[in-house]
Amino acid sequence: MKIAMTGVSGHMGGEALRQTMELSGVERVNVLLSMKKRNDKLAKKLLKKYAGRIRVIRGTIADRENCERLVADTDMVIHMAAVIPPASDASFSASEDCNLTGTEYLIDAVKACSPQPKYIHVSTVALYGNRNEKHPFGRVGDPLLVSAYDTYAMHKLRGERYCLDAQLDCFAVLRQTAMLNPNMLNDNVSDGLMFHTALNAPLEWVSARDSGYLVRRIVEREMKGEIPQFWNNIYNIGAGKAGRCTGVDTFDDGFALIGGSAEKFLKPDWFARRNFHGMWFSDANELEELFGFQRDGVHDYWKEIGRHHKIFALGKLVPAKLIDLFLFQRLLKHPNSPRRWVKDGDEARVTATFGSMEEAKNLSSDWADYKLMKRGDFGDYDALRDEKNALLLDHGYDETKPLSALTVEELGRAAAFRGGELVSERYDGDAYQKLVWKCHMGHEFEASPFTVLRGGHWCAECCNPAPWRFGSIARRSPFVAQVWYDSNSEEETYDYGFDADGNAALLAEDER
Repeated sequence: MKIAMTGVSGHMGGEALRQTMELSGVERVNVLLSMKKRNDKLAKKLLKKYAGRIRVIRGTIADRENCERLVADTDMVIHMAAVIPPASDASFSASEDCNLTGTEYLIDAVKACSPQPKYIHVSTVALYGNRNEKHPFGRVGDPLLVSAYDTYAMHKLRGERYCLDAQLDCFAVLRQTAMLNPNMLNDNVSDGLMFHTALNAPLEWVSARDSGYLVRRIVEREMKGEIPQFWNNIYNIGAGKAGRCTGVDTFDDGFALIGGSAEKFLKPDWFARRNFHGMWFSDANELEELFGFQRDGVHDYWKEIGRHHKIFALGKLVPAKLIDLFLFQRLLKHPNSPRRWVKDGDEARVTATFGSMEEAKNLSSDWADYKLMKRGDFGDYDALRDEKNALLLDHGYDETKPLSALTVEELGRAAAFRGGELVSERYDGDAYQKLVWKCHMGHEFEASPFTVLRGGHWCAECCNPAPWRFGSIARRSPFVAQVWYDSNSEEETYDYGFDADGNAALLAEDER
């Protein structure tokens, strides 16, 4: 098999390349590496290690010719490249080039091939937006409500929609969750991004090692012709119950390496109350049943990080007040920190994150005043993390039926549940054939039943930010309302966007 890969300089991509190269049936892998200086060393290493079996293409993914060279004469294309936060927060253009423009060029290159290589598109859990203890579990088909001002999620949403609208011959979309990697602690103490994490955010982790193993298993089983049922579908990548925790659990695990906890080093009012992303996957078993890749649990992985980075243990010798002063107090002043937004009077970002400027300023810094899922404030924590007890969202149609068995009347009811209507009058059972729909604003758009019902996508003009119009949509769409109002009030009659100068701004509905 001949494979093309993007993103091999990243955690998942590096593991995917390493583990896939262990398969004797892999004849050659084409990889695309950007012109960053650190990739010079990686390119030399790969060419030496996999001499004769690897082709390194240097250049940006936001170049059609590079994408065409990458996918030429391949059997499978695996797109793992991404510019993620905080880099995407710092550079809109870098995020757009990789997560959207480059993705479009790559998909165009795949579509132009004859025959087309099979295409694996790695998307993200960030598409689902904010979740809390009211609906911690989610699944493919849930509303896609990317968080306001999350550049990464915005571009990844558009990139995934482009993939689905392209109607490739053979594809799979894998929505990646929070990923465990050996450098996690270092990566999260350099930017105010760490304070975007809501303390009760349900997070289902998966390790980079297991993510790479998943790619290996896909390639391995595909070479044996064992997985025809895998293709032309969307999946969530997660570790199952062993990977489920919350935002505050994550800080506890990380700070345990330096002899502390979230409550020892941090204050609860430093953290976002909403506008984050993450959830537990009720359908995490779908990929596991096909590929058997889930091996690493979140708590054990943190312990492994501690064993391999003994230097963290030295933190136990440093007084907590010094760590707080020189590390976290410094990060609170970072431009990407929510508390900095409060200080600067950034009303739009503060409102998206806390509910209002007033609420942000009146938050308690006492941990005793904060209800945490890990304390059992919302019931038995262990039972809460079991998908058997999951309270799932309504998708507006009979999910016991395959999409091909739905009637045009049932599709119409699903559209009404989303606040709109089905314009097309006929449906022949081809879930991948585009139909015409209309949203509550009267915009007509084309999308397949698969894209709408299985993917959770809707009107691109309304739902592909910026601006972020989900509050307006929730007032017309029961589909969106059932989760939007878990963390937003019905009195919030504004959307999130930018003013004429490019600054974050609250927009009244009539400004849309």
